[in-house]
Amino acid sequence: MTGELSPIDKAKFVAAKRAAQYVESGMRVGLGTGSTAAWLVKCLGEMVQNEGLRIKGVPTSTRTAQLAREVGIEVISLDEAKWLDVTIDGADEFDRNLNLIKGGGGAHLQEKIVATASDQMIVIADVSKSVETLGAFPLPLEVIPFGWQTTKTIVEEALIGMDVMGRDVSLRMNGDRPFITDEGNHILDLHLNRIGNARQLSLVLNQIPGVVENGLFIDICDAVVIGYGDGRVEVRDINAGSVEESKFDFLENDNLFTDISD
Repeated sequence: MTGELSPIDKAKFVAAKRAAQYVESGMRVGLGTGSTAAWLVKCLGEMVQNEGLRIKGVPTSTRTAQLAREVGIEVISLDEAKWLDVTIDGADEFDRNLNLIKGGGGAHLQEKIVATASDQMIVIADVSKSVETLGAFPLPLEVIPFGWQTTKTIVEEALIGMDVMGRDVSLRMNGDRPFITDEGNHILDLHLNRIGNARQLSLVLNQIPGVVENGLFIDICDAVVIGYGDGRVEVRDINAGSVEESKFDFLENDNLFTDISD
């Protein structure tokens, strides 16, 4: 039941509940990837089953697509949708300007494509993801397998001229093998500690041959919904310049989602 959830899971839960209020029947909705986004998919599935919500979901990964189908959300491709009303996704970090680092789950390429094809991007997160300056979380860089070690060397050389505190670059692994994205690519994780100029870094990285996309989301997010373990929710809207607060009371029948984990 809800009382059995950890404070961090309660924070994710209430953020997802609040973000679900952005969704209305008839919408085409981008569905993010990761543990926080999974709470949102479950909340929307509950609304589909219990409130008659009718939406079409465009998932950003195969695992999100599977979860969406399991909870009764109609799944379509981005090519079928063409354009989306809203995308709701998590983030690994966000700053005061709502710039993000995403890709901890290895899906930032599809996530960025879907988010930029939306009228709005809403981020859901717990307060631990709020940072003064991006960079403590490793920056993911999706690269094609061909010549990835050469790409890695060029990335390391490019970082010398960037305003960052660290320059270590590692290949993301899945056990004893390289992690493979849905597109069949590898991921390099850039351990930068602090990113002084995220916009410049994003442009430089994406010019390197072999790089498919980086995990910096600059000027894409419209609002962030921040959950707290006590049920409080804060909504920061960058366009309206507003901050709104509300609170959810935890009820015994609220928690349908104990199967979700990081």
